[in-house]
Parts: sequence; C-alpha cells; structure tokens
Amino acid sequence: MKIDNIRLPIDANETKLWEIAKKKYRSGRYLAILKKSLDARNKEDIHWIYSVEFSERPIVRPRCTYLQVKKKPMQVLVVGSGPAGLFCAIRLIRSGIIPIVIERGGSVEERIQANDLFFQKRKLDPNCNVQFGEGGAGTFSDGKLNTQTKDIRNQQILETFVEFGAPEEILYLNKPHIGSDVLRRVVKNMRQFIVASGGQIKFHSFFEDFNAPNNQIVEAVIRNVLTGSIEKIPVSEAVLAIGHSSRDTFQMLVKHKVAVQPRAFAVGVRIEHLQEKINFAQYGVRYNCLPAADYKLVSHAGARSAFTFCMCPGGYVIPAASEVEGIVTNGMSNYARDAKNANSALLVQIQPEDYLRGDVLDGVKFQRALEQKAFLFGGKDYSAPVQRVEDFLIGRPTQQFGEVLPSYAAGTALADLNRVLPSYISETLKAAIFDMDQRLRGFASPDAVLTAVETRFSSPVRVLRDEQFECVSIKGIYPCGEGCGYSGGIMSSAVDGIRVAEKISEKYGAL
Repeated sequence: MKIDNIRLPIDANETKLWEIAKKKYRSGRYLAILKKSLDARNKEDIHWIYSVEFSERPIVRPRCTYLQVKKKPMQVLVVGSGPAGLFCAIRLIRSGIIPIVIERGGSVEERIQANDLFFQKRKLDPNCNVQFGEGGAGTFSDGKLNTQTKDIRNQQILETFVEFGAPEEILYLNKPHIGSDVLRRVVKNMRQFIVASGGQIKFHSFFEDFNAPNNQIVEAVIRNVLTGSIEKIPVSEAVLAIGHSSRDTFQMLVKHKVAVQPRAFAVGVRIEHLQEKINFAQYGVRYNCLPAADYKLVSHAGARSAFTFCMCPGGYVIPAASEVEGIVTNGMSNYARDAKNANSALLVQIQPEDYLRGDVLDGVKFQRALEQKAFLFGGKDYSAPVQRVEDFLIGRPTQQFGEVLPSYAAGTALADLNRVLPSYISETLKAAIFDMDQRLRGFASPDAVLTAVETRFSSPVRVLRDEQFECVSIKGIYPCGEGCGYSGGIMSSAVDGIRVAEKISEKYGAL
C-alpha cells in the first residue's frame, strides 16, 4: 500500500507517518519511507514531502541477481580505485571475474596522513593526495549522490553504498550525500570485500606502460611509486578508471597513438559564504529547524556560461594539488555539514578552441598554466590566492577579510584574482556573481571570499571507445569513468564502471 505526497511540518516527528498510514488503510505493521524531499519554494510554508509504503508483511526490497560468466578471462586489470574502478571491480566479482585493482595512491588511511601533511606542512606527495588514492577524488568531497542521469543502475549503486556502511537514508532522500568522513569508512569496506572475494588491490602502483602487439593488450607494466620497481602483469582486459587528473597517463596513451580527443571543461574559483546566510536566503527565519541549505545556479549574463558546481554546505575549501608548484582547490563536507562556511565551485565554460594549439593535450597545459600562476600569486608555498568578492568586482586588492574567513587549510595569500585569471574568465565571473545574486540574495555579499583556482572540474580529454566500451585503438582496453571523459561525479562514474564490467562479463558468457 503506497501513499504519495504526504506533507509534514519541518519540525514534525516521522512517527506521524504511521498515524497517517493507519488512518488511511486501518491496518498494517510495517512502514518504509520511499522518498523524502524538502519543499522550500514558499518560505512561509516550508515542509517535508514523503512517499511511503505500508504493509502487513515485512517490506523486503528485491536484490540484484548477477549471471555468472561461462568462462574466466585470463586476467582483468582495473586501473584506479575511484568510484568507477571500485564499482567496476565489485560488479566483475559478482559475475565471477576476480580482478586485480591497481592504485597509484595509498589506502584511505595513508591518504589521510598524506593530506594532513600537505595541509599542515605543505609537503605534497604527487601520487597520494586529494586527487589520487583509494576512493578517488570523491573520498575527500561532500559525497553527493544526486545525479542528472536516470540510469536504472542508480538504485543499485545506492544500495551498494548502504551495504558497505552508508546511512540508509540515501535510499530515499531527494538529495542524498554521504559526507567525506563516512565515505572513507565505506570505501575501506569496499576494499575489504574485494580482497575477501579473492581480488587484489595493489596500492602505490602506477600504470606505467603496456604492451599490445597487433593492437591487443597482453601485458601491463606497473611501477611501484615508492620503490621504483617494475612489475609486468599479463592481462586480457584493462579498465582505465584513471580519474581526471592522470595527466601522465594521458601522455602515455598519446605516445601509443591511442585515439584521444580534446573536450570542453570549466575553470574558475571557489566561493565561500557564511552558511547561516545561505540558510536564511533559502529558508527564511525558520532556517534553524532545517538542514544546511545548498544551491545550484547557472548564469548566462556574461559572454560565456558560468555555473556553480560541487556545492558543499557547512564545508571547507581544501588544497587539491597533485603536481608540484601548482594550486588546485576543491570542496569538502562531512556528513553533519556543520562547519561555519558554505562553499561552491564557481566556474566558466572553456571550449577546445580556447586552448588548442596543435596538441591534443593542450587542455592539460591550459589547466597547468593556471595552477602554476595561482602558485606564484599565492607566494610559492602552496598558499592559495584569495580575494573578497567586493574587491574582485571592482578590481581592488583586498587588505583584510570581513565576516567570512577562508577555510583553505594550507594557508592563503591576499591577491587580485583579476591578475590570476584570464580577463574573459574574470569578467564572466563578475557578471555571473551579480546575476546569481538576483536569485540567491547575498551571493554577491561583499565579504564573501574567492579562492583560486578550481581547474579539475572534468577531464580535458576523452579516450574514444566503441559500442562495446573498448578503446577504438587497442583491443582489451576499456576507457572508463571521469578521467576518460565518460562521467562527472560519484554516481555517473560508478554507473560507467558497472556498465564496463557488464560488457566484460557479457564477453565471457554472462548474457
């Protein structure tokens, strides 16, 4: 018995759902929440909307079943342990294929130590950082699980996260998130499942090269980044779930004449406001009764499109560099989203014609040049250049902060971001800030803080693949996920990892 569109006041206890269900159907012993969303369109009447299922019998969700392969491949290698790589490996295991997963970075535990060292003492490990390591860049983020795609695998992904320790509420919340603190435990549990199932995970292992006689991969060359030792692994399939920052791997693929094409991406800054001010702008005077508010904004007021991305309520701007002498910013929230500031990427679209000079990897060069310039303006010690919004808008150097203090952990340096960013980017950002303020009052707050630069929105290249998801140039290689240009975010990356695993499983008889 299903009941939709149940409205509850924001301060109501969910036990009220039982009363409503029993009043409508008179009998029933079990209740499950199917969907929960917040309707804040009218600040005078903010309320929760539920859909529930009510039953006389225990409500058991059907679990996915997986056809087993009829024969086993020689060896499937999964390169990368971000969402695409982890979900690909787990899906392979459930079809009877036991993979080897290699990861250039360290385990979650090692990443926490490496990031603390970078944040506090500014000592960067180029192979183990916010970008590289177990769980991928998403492990040090907000863990947002909302997605624009309607793929049927989305529910499977949410259920898998819950299986490995995520809160059950992600199954029904309209805007589910896990939080970086919880996500680390979930990723660790995924690793333990892979190993317990017979799979291997090799950390600090970099996909250095491969051998592909007759355009068919037969061997992967793996370098241990700690010792420099080389291991050659015979493989029949290699899944490239390498992440959007694997620039050295892109270079290696181009060397092998793998078909790669440039693609559009976006760059910009992180913008921080007081979370309390965002809450008031979104909810009005009753914001204290509600979870930390988010926002998602798009502007066409400037010469180019601009948009917010990866908004982190009650979060932090974090150092996310993966190359020496470069500044990269990202955003992170814990599950509670209880930090003082809200932050979001504020980005401008960049098209291939903006950066192409004859090399397919010119997009990487464009990103790197911005990161190195930010490093220079930050004082050459991994401090990030920052500026108050009011000062940025009028082109005046910031002398001191106002009510918003930057949360960037590795230190900040006051700078004029108009000198850091190309003029067409800074002018688009200015127009967007004014425009977005019309829809979210306070977005253009004078004391809001901009931190430069945000460059890793997406991969600047796409590794081309065919309808079977195999690389069009080298058989047995499966470009996958965000790094190869086929997803953007945790959910879509996990979906792509599953889709690749399904194609490999079908190849070996799991139809």
